[in-house]
Amino acid sequence: MKDRIPYVPIVDRPPLRLPGGARVAVWVIVNVEEWDIDRPLPRTLLPPPGGGSYLPDVTNYGWYDYGLRVGFWRLREVLDRYGIRATLSLNGSVCESYPQIVRAARESRWEVLAHGYRQRPMHLEEDEAAAIRRTVEAIRAATGTAPRGWMGPGLTETWNTLDLLAEAGIEYVADWANDDQPYEIRVRSGRLVALPYSLELNDIPMFLVQHHAAEEWVRRVRDQFETLDSEGEATARVMAIAVHPYITGVPHRIRSFERVCQYLRGQRSVLLWTGSEILDWYTGAAATARASSP
Repeated sequence: MKDRIPYVPIVDRPPLRLPGGARVAVWVIVNVEEWDIDRPLPRTLLPPPGGGSYLPDVTNYGWYDYGLRVGFWRLREVLDRYGIRATLSLNGSVCESYPQIVRAARESRWEVLAHGYRQRPMHLEEDEAAAIRRTVEAIRAATGTAPRGWMGPGLTETWNTLDLLAEAGIEYVADWANDDQPYEIRVRSGRLVALPYSLELNDIPMFLVQHHAAEEWVRRVRDQFETLDSEGEATARVMAIAVHPYITGVPHRIRSFERVCQYLRGQRSVLLWTGSEILDWYTGAAATARASSP
């Protein structure tokens, strides 16, 4: 992978500058997926009585489905209230199965990022290139615009994914949570940029794996932002926050998410951007940094 992603320590890069004296660009990613009740579900909250695996898994499907019926709308209301335009990470099939969600995101001026066609690993796609094209076309048909960004379902990729994404016209990918700045990935043709994503400011590990209380959102976001803000004086940083409607959109967690939005809105050195806004800034800022470096 070092041929695709050259190792360049952040301390050895030309400094990047955000506009207006900002130090940190934050993007909020709302992940909306479609799970197939006829198959084993991507993740579960409760095991079935007596163990085993049974279909349909009504209990866990209902847990997920709450996010589409209620949780998404609760998240959107909070984000709208604080004037934060999210990036909607979307399975292509959601455009057909839940068009109200896509319309609502467009009304709120969110960006739509492709998240595979269905919520299953890219390794299970018999024709990966066709699956990518199907996802792009579903989003284009629903929104009038092809998605510029991609996130693999479960952050999954095969060895061919990055090349296929660039060939399909995708400009940035969020699978690689390995940096605090964007960087270019070497692909067979075209151009592809990795945008910083987060496995730590992400409600799946935080609540379903680490089993933290909802208040952990506020503490962790504050601590991470303060560190990046301090480091951003030397060179700009990017911070991602990833949520899922069936996890953060529930009543006992939404207040902590609201406090996160309130905290970020109160910071003078932050820019609350979508993925494409970060990409466009980076394209210009990186060129400027290269031109001015000795």
